Amino acid sequence: MLNRRHLRIKALQTLYAFFQSDNRDLAAGEKELFSGIEKVYDLYCIFLGVIAEVAGVLETEQEQAKFKNLPTQNDLHPNRRFLNNYIIRAIRDEPVLQREIKNRKLSWAFDPELMRKIYRAFVSGDSYKEYLAVNPSEEKDLEIVLVLLETYIVNFEAMEYHLEEKTIYWHDDFEVSGVAAMKSIRQIDSKKNSFKLCALYKDEVDDVAFVKQLFRMAVLHNDELQDMVANKTMNWEIDRIALMDILLMKMAISECIYLEEIPLKVSMNEYIEISKTYSTPKSRLFINGVLDKIVADLKIQNRIQKKGRGLIE
Repeated sequence: MLNRRHLRIKALQTLYAFFQSDNRDLAAGEKELFSGIEKVYDLYCIFLGVIAEVAGVLETEQEQAKFKNLPTQNDLHPNRRFLNNYIIRAIRDEPVLQREIKNRKLSWAFDPELMRKIYRAFVSGDSYKEYLAVNPSEEKDLEIVLVLLETYIVNFEAMEYHLEEKTIYWHDDFEVSGVAAMKSIRQIDSKKNSFKLCALYKDEVDDVAFVKQLFRMAVLHNDELQDMVANKTMNWEIDRIALMDILLMKMAISECIYLEEIPLKVSMNEYIEISKTYSTPKSRLFINGVLDKIVADLKIQNRIQKKGRGLIE
């Protein structure tokens, strides 16, 4: 689910908060880092859970309509095609998802009024009406659930507002959690009606060690890293350089020196790419120029020691 770039971004966000805070306790910072990473998985579970909740609202509405004073034929014999959708059945019947939602204490996310709001927007949309009108197929089953997820959950303004009110962690996580939820949906086997949650890490042991080491080295060697950046930005007042730019450079340098299994070019390219999103348009060239000078010095000082096949220059 999370690749190394996502982990670097989580480390960046945590370091930003860490250095803005008066509390410089390393253990507390690490705890905050992994809490933020776990929140990405929380959001993934919420997205899938909302699909089941919306189906539940539809089922309740259909059942209640049968008891109207003057029910119509549609009320008495509702179209249950969406409820019988193989993906909807798989998600609603998946005990692991329900267990994750319970264990992670995510029940607050499924606010009844919000679920009804999503439901009303979804069933009144053209995609849902067309789905009920066309001939049934697995392709259409998949298509309509992806529309529900992408349009009425992940990118639904009321949903985003509701979740961001609860925690600051999710501001940048909607896309990665949404993509993971879509991937899980596409992998559902219609014949086996099977559904499998994806893993938070691609390789938990290596990825946890990577992000922990990255965070620790950036904190423990902060003063030295600060001096390296300051020495190569003599024409700039270090206090006037954006904190995010400084952090990106510190992390890149730290990774080049202390994470021996990561290729130098990978580290350099990753932080330049991250700067495109988290810094100003001019930052990319500035960061790239400063890092090039620092890395050149580190090579002369023989401080970049990469280990492993293909990593030794």
